[in-house]
Amino acid sequence: MKKCLLLTGWLVALTIQLFAQTPPTGHPNTNGAGWKPLFERDLSDAGYPKGVWSFEEGVLTATADKSIWTAKPYNDFILDLFFQTADGTNSGVVVHCSDTTNWIPNSVEIQIADDHAKKWSESPTNWQCGAFFGHQGPTKSVVKKPGEWNRYTVTCQGKMIYIVLNNQLVNTIDLTKFTSTKKNPDGSDVPAWLNKPAADLPLHGFIGLQGKHAGAPIYFRNLKIKEL
Repeated sequence: MKKCLLLTGWLVALTIQLFAQTPPTGHPNTNGAGWKPLFERDLSDAGYPKGVWSFEEGVLTATADKSIWTAKPYNDFILDLFFQTADGTNSGVVVHCSDTTNWIPNSVEIQIADDHAKKWSESPTNWQCGAFFGHQGPTKSVVKKPGEWNRYTVTCQGKMIYIVLNNQLVNTIDLTKFTSTKKNPDGSDVPAWLNKPAADLPLHGFIGLQGKHAGAPIYFRNLKIKEL
């Protein structure tokens, strides 16, 4: 019986490991077991400057360039949400954040941008929607035009991050490869303000959303998370 239990445990662990190594091919069913809202509707479980962020008819948005953070840090998880850009939007989903006050060098930002605007369409790909900002661009740009809803699924498991945008896997990020603060693995320059190697960032951290950056708003709805 003991050997049988050990074998069963080993098979379960192997299944989990294999699952973790299999990139998602689309969006998950967030009505299943284990899923919960990222934030309560009254934002009582969120950290943000008073009066900046609010839900209105199920849509979360900000009035200023201030981020909103989960009250608790997470390890491995799947985050699923819908977002809508405006003209020129530059926002992001922030994961693995160990310092919410000085979050830019202490986290991983998954870029949200209006790639239809000239500013972003002509920017480096690692500044465009679906990018590991400043480090690795998406394989394709599939973000919809401003005013239309997009769906994002961000899966964090160990050092791997998978980005699904509008039902397409657009980025597979292996954090172990980003060991330099000067050059990315593809030879591109790392922005000077990202002055900590992504490979060294803690994986236990807060999740955040960037606010109304550079005057362009961002809108979110149906934000759900499942811990793995």
